[in-house]
Amino acid sequence: MNVLLNQISRAAALSVALFSLMILISCGGGGATSSPANSPTPGAANPAPPQPATPQATVVMVMEENHSYEQVIGNASMPYVNSLAQQGAVATQYYADMHPSIPNYFALTTGATVTNDNNFPGPVSSDNLARELNAAGKTWKVYAEDLPSPGYLGSSVGNYIKHHNPFTYFSDVVSDPSQAANIVPFTQFASDLGAGRLPAFSFVVPNLPDDAHSCATGVTCDDNTLLAGADQWLKNNIAPLLANPQFQRAGLLLIVFDESNLTDLRRGGGRVPLIAAGPKAKAGAQSAVTYAHENTLKTICSVLNLTTCPGSAASVNAEGDLVQP
Repeated sequence: MNVLLNQISRAAALSVALFSLMILISCGGGGATSSPANSPTPGAANPAPPQPATPQATVVMVMEENHSYEQVIGNASMPYVNSLAQQGAVATQYYADMHPSIPNYFALTTGATVTNDNNFPGPVSSDNLARELNAAGKTWKVYAEDLPSPGYLGSSVGNYIKHHNPFTYFSDVVSDPSQAANIVPFTQFASDLGAGRLPAFSFVVPNLPDDAHSCATGVTCDDNTLLAGADQWLKNNIAPLLANPQFQRAGLLLIVFDESNLTDLRRGGGRVPLIAAGPKAKAGAQSAVTYAHENTLKTICSVLNLTTCPGSAASVNAEGDLVQP
């Protein structure tokens, strides 16, 4: 009888204990807590906010013709160019490679002078800027004033001069219509700019009167009038570039004179201006380092993060005292 009573007592005690445990759990006892769905897990690090992507650099190189540093810098006939030189950066000891024009255009795009014959027929199969831009997945265009039609690779027509357009000689371009299509009339520059579709690299080729090479056909002008006309062309077409939102993010404008006047033989092609402007230029910088066109090509490669730079440009310094990396 006593055994039976003990068993009943133990069963009752167990029932009471189980009942108490159920009440404790239902009331949140036992130290267990629940977290709202959106609360962070204790001890876990909060994720870092996403970093903004570095904007792609946009380099625009505008070619001018046949004037020395002394004829341009400080000349009251070129107020716009001189305002850019004062606000941006200027190389004071910059020299063209040789006379006449064509070797300088090749030095700027292949890192080698290639030829000094303006009637050179081409093609050029050596490494070149178009090839390196394509290999890096970067876009490029030539905007040539008075170009007869998009993709035109033919000889000079009117005030359009073929040997001022080195891309028309590159075997990569000559043999591939899709590459030749990157050579377009300058009239497309404004529409591409307005649509925010400038390529990573733009090579701008004004016509003969607008690049300060020579007076318009049938017109007689003195040198200061010629320079004033080129200056006005730059103001009309380059001021909108500098104010453009795409360019303002990470843009670099390079205004380069291919060679000095033919009587200037300093270092082969004469002393010429190089002016850098835009967000990638070092404002107010003046460099007394001796530079040549190959250094400008290296600068373009550096700003656009090209792993290889053509020709002798691979082994020279970029113009880092004028241009931001």
